[in-house]
Amino acid sequence: MAVAENIRCSHCGAPVDFKPGEIIATCKYCGFTTVIQTGQAFVFEHSILFNSYSPDAMDNLIRDWMRSGFMKPSDLAKKAKITQKELTYLPFWVISCEASTKYKGIFERISPAIVKEGEIKKKYNWLVLARQASDFPTQAYDVPLEGKVPYDFRKIEGYAKVLNSEVEKDQAVDMARQQIDTHHRFLLQEDVDRIVEASTAITPKQMLYLHAPVWFIRYEYKGNSYQMLIDGAKGMVLKGDIPSTRF
Repeated sequence: MAVAENIRCSHCGAPVDFKPGEIIATCKYCGFTTVIQTGQAFVFEHSILFNSYSPDAMDNLIRDWMRSGFMKPSDLAKKAKITQKELTYLPFWVISCEASTKYKGIFERISPAIVKEGEIKKKYNWLVLARQASDFPTQAYDVPLEGKVPYDFRKIEGYAKVLNSEVEKDQAVDMARQQIDTHHRFLLQEDVDRIVEASTAITPKQMLYLHAPVWFIRYEYKGNSYQMLIDGAKGMVLKGDIPSTRF
């Protein structure tokens, strides 16, 4: 990993590696987490979910997925060639919060149309990927938080890649608010046909910084390349490109 700044771990004194844009880094020698801008200790809980699958076991998961479902080519599991299996521990903010959206809208499914006002109130453990410019399917990831343990760098596989956070806590809260607002506007479609006003507020109760294992998979089928993302803790396929059955 290229070192963008020359900082040292405030706990053990070892060099802390990070890339431009990363703002929270973890020492690979002692596991101590540091805020890069200040060099101060990270004050939030830092947890990790460990990977449950070897590269060979991942092959079985991939082939099982290829054999399942009626939308996939019948020979996909037999003819596909797995070209990449990369385990990456991704950084997330988990924001335990109460969220409310006050709204005003128009219900047009009856005549005459009526104006409706109300509020959606929910509790969440909202997941925010702590990386910029990513199309990772965060909301499809049902993170098994019951399996989290305090971050322990010694148990991370030697072949795994560990990414640091590019998102600080206040930015994560704002991202969560925007995402929850979008989610609540989707839910509002059950109550109103046209939204006139909607305002979302969230009250964070607890914040957790979490590293979770994700396998980045690429496979080839009949000359084309496809991607899969698989949760390394539970083996759930988070995203999988499916070749057209017209091949």
